[in-house]
Amino acid sequence: MIGLIFLLMLIIPNLFWTKNQPKGYEEYVHNESKILLLFERIGEVLVTCLLLIFSDFNIQDITAWTIWLIAAFVLMILYELYWIRYFKSEKTMKDFYSSFMGIPVAGASLPVIACGLIAVYGRNPMLFAAAAILGIGHIGIHLNHRKEL
Repeated sequence: MIGLIFLLMLIIPNLFWTKNQPKGYEEYVHNESKILLLFERIGEVLVTCLLLIFSDFNIQDITAWTIWLIAAFVLMILYELYWIRYFKSEKTMKDFYSSFMGIPVAGASLPVIACGLIAVYGRNPMLFAAAAILGIGHIGIHLNHRKEL
């Protein structure tokens, strides 16, 4: 259940984004590294599948270990707030690749770090590895686009 909630928090803003892409976004997509794109796609598939397959992420007992899950959800709430700020903005490339609360390229960094934390909470090294693969691709692409600005 927690994995599904987590995925919904990721997917819903991205669905809105498809109709609210930043001005000039398509120009940047053509310059993306094929290697980073491969890492991103593999990471997306792995993270999605692992969050849905494993129940390790569901709340078993409230212990000190639960702090990892709480931290993951705090980052996801920040991710939602990042999207709210973006949707209220002029929707420029600068808005899309901006930092949020000091976190660089927050639209990519926040969910990847949150996936890593939920993997720690669930003691699931496969999800942690998948989050790392996703991070290399997704954060790498976002950093490259930001450099191009």
